[in-house]
This record gives sequence, C-alpha cells and structure tokens, in this order.
Amino acid sequence: MPKMKTHRGTAKRFRVTGSGKIMRSKQGRNHILSKKSQKRKRNFRHETAVAPSDQRVIARNLNHK
Repeated sequence: MPKMKTHRGTAKRFRVTGSGKIMRSKQGRNHILSKKSQKRKRNFRHETAVAPSDQRVIARNLNHK
C-alpha cells in the first residue's frame, strides 16, 4: 500500500510541538484591525492549542500518530 499523503492545507495551518500538542494560530488578525485594541492585536500573535474535539481529524491529516 502506498504512503499516506499529508494534507497540504492542514500542514500550512497547524504545527506539532515536541511533546505532541497540535498548535494553531488565532483568528481575527487579517482585516478590520482599526477597531481592535493594540492589546487584542498583540495577543493574536501567540499560538494556542487545538481543541480536543478537533485533534483526531487534524492529526490524521498531518499523518501524525
């Protein structure tokens, strides 16, 4: 059987940490930024962990575990 291919759209949006957590960037940083406070925009820079309910599908698309 051939190797599974990584879903390239998923690979561009998520990354796996050394401990195995799947991280994602926060939504809301692309446009209509003038009404958002500087503190709010600054907090968009940090990554956050994916919700447990989404982890299985994302990990399968990334061919991870």
